[in-house]
Amino acid sequence: MMAAETLQRPSHSRRAATARRLGEQQMQLSFDAATSADPSFGARAYAFIVAYVREQAAALGSVPGEQVTLAARAAGIRPKDDRAFGSIYAKAIRNGDIRVAGTCARVRGHGTAGGRLYAPGNGKQAEGTV
Repeated sequence: MMAAETLQRPSHSRRAATARRLGEQQMQLSFDAATSADPSFGARAYAFIVAYVREQAAALGSVPGEQVTLAARAAGIRPKDDRAFGSIYAKAIRNGDIRVAGTCARVRGHGTAGGRLYAPGNGKQAEGTV
């Protein structure tokens, strides 16, 4: 038996947990860089995302996250790395201001799976939320 055959790969669930942890770390680093460059980034991005999802979902039922991110960039909310928006989406979901309504193909990912559809949440935006 070859040495490579005796090596055990970590389980799929362990690899997925590691990938999620690394993604969360990168998202936080991107957010920190964005707020370092523009201290108002968090508050502006949060307010925009929540308002845009509510507005678009009123007509469409839900809206792809990529569309929300591109609209935020068009509105002048432009972090160096778009992964900085990830922590904003996560916080808005935790606060109940938006919710994941489904999945869709990613336009910026060449049609791959994994895009999220967002709809308004049932919570109220806390005053002073960033």
